[in-house]
Amino acid sequence: MPDITLKNITKRWGDVVAVNNFSLTIPDGSFMCLLGPSGCGKTTTLRMIAGLEEPTAGKIYMDDNLVYSSTEAFSMKPGDRDVGLIFQSYALWPHMTVFKNIAFGLEMEKMSGSEIKKRVKEITDLIGIGDLLERYPSELSGGQQQRVALARSLAPHPSCLLMDEPLSNLDAKLRVDMRTELKRIHSETKQTIIYVTHDQIEALSLGTQVVVMDEGELQQIDEPMELYNTPKNLFVAEFIGTPRMNMVSGEISEKEGQFGLKVEELFFSLKRIKNVKTGQRVTMAVRPEDVRFTKPGKDNSLIFNVYSTLPTGADIFTRVYNNKVFFTVRQEERVIHPPETKVGINFVENSLLIYDFQNKELLNKTSLVEE
Repeated sequence: MPDITLKNITKRWGDVVAVNNFSLTIPDGSFMCLLGPSGCGKTTTLRMIAGLEEPTAGKIYMDDNLVYSSTEAFSMKPGDRDVGLIFQSYALWPHMTVFKNIAFGLEMEKMSGSEIKKRVKEITDLIGIGDLLERYPSELSGGQQQRVALARSLAPHPSCLLMDEPLSNLDAKLRVDMRTELKRIHSETKQTIIYVTHDQIEALSLGTQVVVMDEGELQQIDEPMELYNTPKNLFVAEFIGTPRMNMVSGEISEKEGQFGLKVEELFFSLKRIKNVKTGQRVTMAVRPEDVRFTKPGKDNSLIFNVYSTLPTGADIFTRVYNNKVFFTVRQEERVIHPPETKVGINFVENSLLIYDFQNKELLNKTSLVEE
């Protein structure tokens, strides 16, 4: 199984730039998720790796073998790139049994009947559909059809598996079940997987690495929890996380010799940040789970009023405000606070992220000053 390398890939349709000067290395055996909003270029990137779309510029390598080069006018055919493809539609042959659907690609490779039976048994046992081999696609549930599509793609032992939002047609419960199956299959096969999704939960739960894209450009690539804990810019910070990250903008100032952020009439005490000066405009971001309720006025907490409370079963999220400043709090205690209840808030140490207001890049990870 090869490393896959994209070097300065650009894809244009007329004046529309779908992917812009995009470079990425996908390590052998990784589960790489391409994540971003609709129209960000993630599916186009996947299709260029597969050979279904040709880049306007750049080069693509698989295990140091050139498969596309704009400067050399070379493009390897999709069928020669040794990749398996799974899309939103399962594309199963309706007139063929599950066995025949999975065996079809193996027959095209001129494998013997005994080899085909052995390989189909191996892959269906792995995926847990060995009891469905004589059924037709119309007799299967959506989740079962997705498993058959996965088995069909894995059966020829492709060097890489490319998946474009394969779970989007399933209901919520089946999506969770299939994520579990995909994670297990990747762990057992060590298959290189490139997975396109707009669902951040899917990307964070499945990927060994996650690539966040926007407007055809790479915003950040990181391990899932690093991406969640330390977004490198405001786009990633706002895109990753449900509910979204709390963000407030203001000016760095000093109050009674204390360094901090002034927002409206509020002052948030901060540890000093290198190269951040008084008067500089910044945006402070903090996850809802890192905001804590306290008794009003205790431990230098800031006083807010409850705006609304949103219980979701496992979690209770409360929206609080002070003048025009709002925060969402993921509560530790399972208490419903009536609107206009006065509460104090403070923050988990080392949970605050500070971004430059102009270029939106992370300046430093900081925390409230301890008294």
